[in-house]
Amino acid sequence: MFPKNGAKVPELRFAGFADDWEERKLGKFSDVRDGTHASPKYVSQGHPMVTSKNLTHSGLDMTDVSFLTDKDFNEINKRSKVSIGDILFGMIGTIGNPVIVDRDDFAIKNVALIKEKTSNPITNKWLLQYLKSPSFNRFIKKENAGGTQKFIALGLIRDMKLRVPEFDEQEKIGSFFKQLDDTIALHQRKLDLLKEQKKGYLQKMFV
Repeated sequence: MFPKNGAKVPELRFAGFADDWEERKLGKFSDVRDGTHASPKYVSQGHPMVTSKNLTHSGLDMTDVSFLTDKDFNEINKRSKVSIGDILFGMIGTIGNPVIVDRDDFAIKNVALIKEKTSNPITNKWLLQYLKSPSFNRFIKKENAGGTQKFIALGLIRDMKLRVPEFDEQEKIGSFFKQLDDTIALHQRKLDLLKEQKKGYLQKMFV
């Protein structure tokens, strides 16, 4: 459902849409910035600090985070305040694993923050799926070829060209893939539960 290299429309498309997808730079319709690069002093309790390791295919994983003081949290948020609906994207170490933010009580470090521009609206659900697409993954691999430390520059993300459909088609595509992702997550939870049940039975039924 995303155009291949050089194509203006995808091979598979929902009925009712026929216009070409318009080529734009990501930075034209999104405000792309990143979190702090400093190393603040961590404390035992406070505001969570999210890094690339906390971004997973199923969303934010907050089970292993460091904590910030109010002062450091507020200082970091002067340049990179996270809001619900923003997209986070790993840019150092673990590249990718984009997630849509569903909470805003944390700060970010070495993570790209993608915010929607009201002047050029684009749905976060559609953009999330594009950032998960094979086309975008090929772009990432090409830019990281030969490097010892995986890293993608913020300017490169801003200048990345992608083809964008009209808003209604974005909504249709984004909702379709979100429903698939939700179904996958539901079955994954069921699978994890069955694995735990099996583990329990094995422990009790074998000496």
